[in-house]
Amino acid sequence: MIGSFSEQAAQDHFAHCVQVFGGIPATSRRLGIDERAIRRFINGERPVSAGLLDDTVKALGLLITEAAAAQGQIEAGLGG
Repeated sequence: MIGSFSEQAAQDHFAHCVQVFGGIPATSRRLGIDERAIRRFINGERPVSAGLLDDTVKALGLLITEAAAAQGQIEAGLGG
């Protein structure tokens, strides 16, 4: 159990986050983890740890910030 997540739920949430990041290569770059390790986490060959989830939360926060900045630039360029 990882916090309130079961191991399966943590694996499922991590796999979803990989999709949000844009796939395994993008996740690898954002988290600084080898692509093979990412696949092993997704496939359940390696357990998803609380530390990995914490790093994922931080990386998602950065992605949100980057997306909001890009949104603002587009809106400004459109005169909105």
